[in-house]
Amino acid sequence: MTRFALFITSASFNSQTISSALVFANALLEAGHQLKQVFLYQDAVYAALQHIDLPSDEFNHSLLLSRFCQQHAIGLHYCITAAEKRGVVSNELAAQQGYMATGLAEFAILLEDIDKLVQF
Repeated sequence: MTRFALFITSASFNSQTISSALVFANALLEAGHQLKQVFLYQDAVYAALQHIDLPSDEFNHSLLLSRFCQQHAIGLHYCITAAEKRGVVSNELAAQQGYMATGLAEFAILLEDIDKLVQF
């Protein structure tokens, strides 16, 4: 059994990155592997926005990712520095439920328990 982590860098609103990552994550678990954590960096931190107002004909991939990670007890982290820089979180704005603020140093430490890192 291989232990994986996902590293997502693309914004969820203008690409299928999170959707593709979810398909990959599901396949990992079905094949008997472990997914230990998902880390959002660069524009992917927009997924942690608490108030996302999408048109009714669009999927909320951010919410799907959060639910998937909660269901399977997978750590869902976002880079706090990237999020603050983009106005996703601040003293007045909290992240969406299920998303945990983490720094890059903490992410590197979490990788000690990972066999493979896959970037989306």
